[in-house]
Amino acid sequence: MEQLLPFIQDYGFPVVVTFYLLHRIEVKLDTLNQSILTLPERMAEPTHVPNTNTKKTV
Repeated sequence: MEQLLPFIQDYGFPVVVTFYLLHRIEVKLDTLNQSILTLPERMAEPTHVPNTNTKKTV
C-alpha cells in the first residue's frame, strides 16, 4: 500500500484504481482472447450427440 501512495499523489486516486483493475483482469482477457482464437477449431470437432430415439423402460 505504501508503494501506491506516491502514484495516488501524482496521478490521482481514480487513475490508480483504473490501472489496478486493468492489471487484475489482464489474465482473464488473455484467456478470453485464447478462447476466441481456438473457437473455430473446437466447433469443427465432431461432438457426441446422445441418441434420443430410444424408449425408456420404467
